[in-house]
Amino acid sequence: MADFVFLHGGGQGSWVWNEAIAAMQTQSGSAHRYLALDGPGCGAKRGQDTSGYDFAGITAELVADIEASGMSDVVLVGHSQAGLSMPAMAKLRPDLFARLICVSCAAPEQGLNAVEMAMQRMHREEHPFNDADLSPRERSRALFCSDMPNAQAEAFLDKLGFDQWPAVCYTHNDWAYDHLAALPVSYVLCLEDVIMPLEWRQVFARRLHARSTPRIDCGHQAMNTRPWALAEILLAEAAA
Repeated sequence: MADFVFLHGGGQGSWVWNEAIAAMQTQSGSAHRYLALDGPGCGAKRGQDTSGYDFAGITAELVADIEASGMSDVVLVGHSQAGLSMPAMAKLRPDLFARLICVSCAAPEQGLNAVEMAMQRMHREEHPFNDADLSPRERSRALFCSDMPNAQAEAFLDKLGFDQWPAVCYTHNDWAYDHLAALPVSYVLCLEDVIMPLEWRQVFARRLHARSTPRIDCGHQAMNTRPWALAEILLAEAAA
């Protein structure tokens, strides 16, 4: 039995993992346990006052939520912005985690915050990320829903953005990755991801010390558009 813990990205909550977890349960029966976390201000914690949080406080809360579940030897699966918190969680409690699996995760370089990483490194050229002619919903559609049928995209966009991580997530710029060399790390490359160019995701995979980089033909939201395929990858990586 493996204990899988899931961490969502920006503008989302634990709800984003429902389809992938259901696919994993169908494929593996009752062989594993699953826990989808909510960052402060997200999902079940939506509406929480997060103005007083520092980055260490976010890390401590996420780890405490896992500890409260009684899980151990955790396979921590994270998506997108979760890449900011996963290394810090593993550093705080290295004994708690057996493996990290990063799905299109960001991993900013030391000295840059997440916004600077996006604007100064990844998206300096024309890109929906900084297209001022797009409305917020049109921008989100281009970034998150590039491979979604219209009905699925509309339903997803109706839920996106109501969950907000603490503001410190976008100003913090002190990152540590070297400790991940001692931990099995996988990085799932979503080949049609519009948000992060493939070459940058490969940079992030190396920065996170990924030992394997399985690929899936989908956009940024693999857990929503290809849940069955992602479930197969997660189960295989956890068993490797």
